[in-house]
Amino acid sequence: MKLYDTQRSGNAWKVRLMAGLLGIPVARQTLSIDRGDLARPEFLAIAPLAQVPVLELDDGSHLAESMAILYYLARPTAWWPAALADQARVLTWLAFEQERHMKPLAKLRLHLALHRNRDPQAPEMQAHAHEARQALALLEAQLQRQGATGWVATMDHPSIADVALYPYTRMAPMGGIDLEAYPGITAWLQRIEDLPGYAALFPGEPGRNLSTLEA
Repeated sequence: MKLYDTQRSGNAWKVRLMAGLLGIPVARQTLSIDRGDLARPEFLAIAPLAQVPVLELDDGSHLAESMAILYYLARPTAWWPAALADQARVLTWLAFEQERHMKPLAKLRLHLALHRNRDPQAPEMQAHAHEARQALALLEAQLQRQGATGWVATMDHPSIADVALYPYTRMAPMGGIDLEAYPGITAWLQRIEDLPGYAALFPGEPGRNLSTLEA
């Protein structure tokens, strides 16, 4: 399989993280937004949403959208729970990640760390920060409910909800969010990073997860 991504895409990181945790080899085709790669006809021909990630399967077909790719990779494994109620709980937290969690955290990271084109005190950025902290507080409360050995949506084994929520939570400090205020989250992040097959944003360099520099 081959993954079309960009170097610092949090959504593409979800897919690489899942593949690593499952021991699935995935080749990378890393594109550049600045060069206009995502607008080229050859990419648009395989990317119906005109964005990364896109996963090319062994039969030459393609899957788009990180949530769909995570499901595809995890479906025959313990990362997609067998119990129907647990599956529904996973979907709950996937919806939370997309609607309430990722958006403010991604905006803060984009404008305050990667592009540095906004004032952190601007009303727009303050609103994003407020929404991000609200989302992290909800995630913290859930992890506290689950206990020291539980995961976001499930108890005995992590799920794709943990994978989906990991990247933008890990990168929250890039947007000025101090994760020390969330002990359940910091412990959960470390447990994910301790799992066999964990994949850093920059391969083999976990210390660069918060880097703003290209490799």
